[in-house]
Amino acid sequence: MHRSRSRSRSRSRSRSGSPSRARTRIGAGVVGTALAGALLAAVPGPAPAPEPARAGIQWGECPEKPVPAGMRCGTLTVPLDYEGNGKGTGKGKGEGTLRIAVAKLPATAPGGKRLGSLVLNFGGPGAPGISTLAADPNAFAELNKRYDLVTFDPRGVGRSAPITCGGGAPEGGAAPTGPAAELAALRAVARRCALDSGPVLPYVGTVSVARDLDLLRQALGEDKLDFLGFSYGTRLGAVYAALFPRHTGRMALDGVDTLTEPLGEQALLSAVGQQRALDNFLVWCAHRQDCVYGTNTRTAKEKVRALVTRLDAAPLTGEGGLRFTGQDVADAIGIALYSQKWWPDLADALALVEKGGDPVGLMQLGGPDDPPPPREEAAGAVAVPADNAAAALVAVNCADDPDRGAAKASPVAVAQELEELQPVFLAASPIFGPRQLMTVLACYGRPAGTDFIRRIDRPAGIPRILLVGTRGDPATPYEWTEETAERLGNTVIVDYKGDGHTGYDASRCVQGYVDHFLVDGRLPSGTRSCPAGE
Repeated sequence: MHRSRSRSRSRSRSRSGSPSRARTRIGAGVVGTALAGALLAAVPGPAPAPEPARAGIQWGECPEKPVPAGMRCGTLTVPLDYEGNGKGTGKGKGEGTLRIAVAKLPATAPGGKRLGSLVLNFGGPGAPGISTLAADPNAFAELNKRYDLVTFDPRGVGRSAPITCGGGAPEGGAAPTGPAAELAALRAVARRCALDSGPVLPYVGTVSVARDLDLLRQALGEDKLDFLGFSYGTRLGAVYAALFPRHTGRMALDGVDTLTEPLGEQALLSAVGQQRALDNFLVWCAHRQDCVYGTNTRTAKEKVRALVTRLDAAPLTGEGGLRFTGQDVADAIGIALYSQKWWPDLADALALVEKGGDPVGLMQLGGPDDPPPPREEAAGAVAVPADNAAAALVAVNCADDPDRGAAKASPVAVAQELEELQPVFLAASPIFGPRQLMTVLACYGRPAGTDFIRRIDRPAGIPRILLVGTRGDPATPYEWTEETAERLGNTVIVDYKGDGHTGYDASRCVQGYVDHFLVDGRLPSGTRSCPAGE
């Protein structure tokens, strides 16, 4: 499935994060899961403009507090079904609507210097845009001088008709008790999602969100969409550009998603990317005097693998008596690899568990430096289910994937597929491979997805788009930046030589290229390079 961090763990803990960490983690939008489909031959043409928004946006106070000074919120009414097929609901085109939650931070520069609206998407799929921007508006202060910063909760996410599967994790676990039991559980979860999510579930997916995005552009009064997308947001931006090339303005995509990889290959490349990031961390750790694994990076990798194996066989007991397994170790490491800022914490946490058998450091990785302020809700605000992010992650990725295996595949066929893939995934990463392998099951029992995204092939009329790829990215491997550049055609790549997921937060060099392009329209030709740490 896609790479938004999977939370199907044996324990429950908050990952809300401090402002800067919140955006970094969601900008990933994606760790531990993989999804995409095979490329088909036909080339999609530009889509007709969707129906006009039923009403404009009435800006007012935000339902969730606190928010940054000046932030305004509202809703945009959009069609439930753009295709008119009803999908068994009795609704056709134009029948049924959704209310999409939107927010903006007005530009801070004098009116004469305002450029218009810049729409941001922080990843996922399943990441709410409004709470993410509210948590860390200063990350975009330079852009906010000239742009109204606008974001939204995509359909099915956050306060926009949120999906739920009854509170449980809507994914297969890391260690199924057998293919028959695993498939039965996945189909049961899919049925629960359909029952609990209401009418929106059949109509989630990136193509529908891109159409909502164009209605948002119209409601904002913009002739063209200026857009900054991170991780999954790059998939959304690419789909928008393919559907609406003549309405695409300045678009920058950071942490570039794949548009072409089949499900199994994407999961495999995700494991490769995570292992590469871990190897880079261990090289960094080897230069610390207190690295628990010493200076030999080859034996360090073996020791991390041994830790995962040991705790899978005999889990530790952490806070509140919660069990901490080897897969929990792999998940915690995966979270910390999202940003080099967390590497010292990861080194300390690994030392704690290796020397004293205490998993508390690993359990807290990626958590907030300071507790988040208490949040208040306005009366009548849309309640967001606790499992919404995880449920939306699976639903959107499955809706986007036409080539994910037969929904009615027999347990015998599934067992054979897993048996054949297991050594390949273990070779890619003995630490992350097992978890990634199980994600190939996540869409069983769900309806077939669209093939539109897989058919994107150099759409006519798109303007030049800026792509940012990070060489040590654990969630969206750099190879996907090159693939997507090929699929879109008219692109410029910024090649960031550093580590972590997405480059905008980590590199002043990357931020400079992105800001200059979005503010001044300056975009050099050819691939550009940004050194690690700059």
